Amino acid sequence: MAESQTALRAAFRTLFAAAPEGLALLDAGGKIIEANPALRRMAGQGVGRGGLATGLLAAADRPALAALLAGAGPASLRASPTGGGETEWTITAEPLPDGRRLLRVVDLSAERRIEARLAAAGRLELLGRLTGGVVHDMNNLLAAIRGSADAMRAEDLAPPVLAELQGIEDAAQRGSALIGQLLAFIRPGQVAPGQLELDASIKALAPMLRRLLGVGVRLNLALNAPGAKVRLAAVQLDQLVLNLTANAGEAMPEGGSLDIATRLEAGEVALAVRDTGRGIAPEAMPRLFEPFFTTRAASGGTGLGLATVQGIVTGADGRIAVESKPGKGACFLIHLPCCEAAEPGPAAVVQGPVLLVEDEAVLRRFAERVLGQAGHALLLAENAEAALDLLERAPAPGMLVSDIALPGMDGLALARRLRARWPDLPVVLTSGYAGLRADLAAEGFQLLAKPYTPAELTSALAAARREPVAA
Repeated sequence: MAESQTALRAAFRTLFAAAPEGLALLDAGGKIIEANPALRRMAGQGVGRGGLATGLLAAADRPALAALLAGAGPASLRASPTGGGETEWTITAEPLPDGRRLLRVVDLSAERRIEARLAAAGRLELLGRLTGGVVHDMNNLLAAIRGSADAMRAEDLAPPVLAELQGIEDAAQRGSALIGQLLAFIRPGQVAPGQLELDASIKALAPMLRRLLGVGVRLNLALNAPGAKVRLAAVQLDQLVLNLTANAGEAMPEGGSLDIATRLEAGEVALAVRDTGRGIAPEAMPRLFEPFFTTRAASGGTGLGLATVQGIVTGADGRIAVESKPGKGACFLIHLPCCEAAEPGPAAVVQGPVLLVEDEAVLRRFAERVLGQAGHALLLAENAEAALDLLERAPAPGMLVSDIALPGMDGLALARRLRARWPDLPVVLTSGYAGLRADLAAEGFQLLAKPYTPAELTSALAAARREPVAA
């Protein structure tokens, strides 16, 4: 009997020591006889033999634990440990045959972090749905603005009017970038990357950065990666650099300097953005790229800027690191793989008229003008049904250019129907959702993301002529 009791006690001690939750063996008076390693890690210096178990908790929760140990009240207790903070424990007490009690403590911090992440994910899903509902119409409006502004440039306008026109175009471009920023965060695949020359792009962005920083902050550029290209869309680089610059400006309310530097490192481009501001608090560093986390909520911070930056860098197969000390500024160091630009093949001439299908009248006129100036014969329709009716009495099209979102039959269904009749028909589909590119390419369709410029429209036609038709 004695041997079996000894073995039982040994087994209990082994389980006691190895348990993942905090455990304490208490005497009948609620004093700690022994605590396992997990509880010692949770409670730190608060665990000591002979001390009262109630001493593990914040003063406000001690009476509830005393009642629990006395067998009164609920069977479990949610309480905060001594020292407070955001930590919360669940505590239960199990009576043992000899009058002692086994105190069981579970740290809810990890559970609360998971709950917070799920809540953030829910907000992102809702935001994504709202974004998807308006992005098509917004891109149509921006395309109409840019198309009308481009048409006005063909007129003999006075220099002051041209300056105002440039302001309209700049505002439309900024609106397009804002939509791109939202899409890049909510749906990273929606922004189609290109091959971007990093140094030249940052240099072109410098005037906007200086206006963003204001007169109190100096902008210093040290661009030492000439000709190096990275896999980013222009709007993605704008978002990345503008977000980091805006944060740096916020950190330097009394002035300072912002250094943006690039250099080549073994097949990568290193981009460093360093400020002389107040730095990042150590407690904020682990959550820096967490969606909706911000230390500037009172001044309008959303917590999306750095999350967007990280999403862009990760999407380009890059990595990002942060160095900061309070009062010593911050440095964001980004590494992006280099890429080589592919040589474009010769653009073939479109044989036969281009069938242009667009339900927005302003966009239809814009595309008609651009394609007409490029020498293409055109067939115009405002929806798929009108296009099919037109083709019953018109020559065979040499190419289809259609918006995807049309009333009635959509542009993708129209493209498939025409491709079934003319298997080698080149197709350009326009949409505000650039993330459709891979799916459309699988069918041999070229995607042109809205809003687009005249050059982007003509380039898409040339690319569609070179695009192999899917078998």
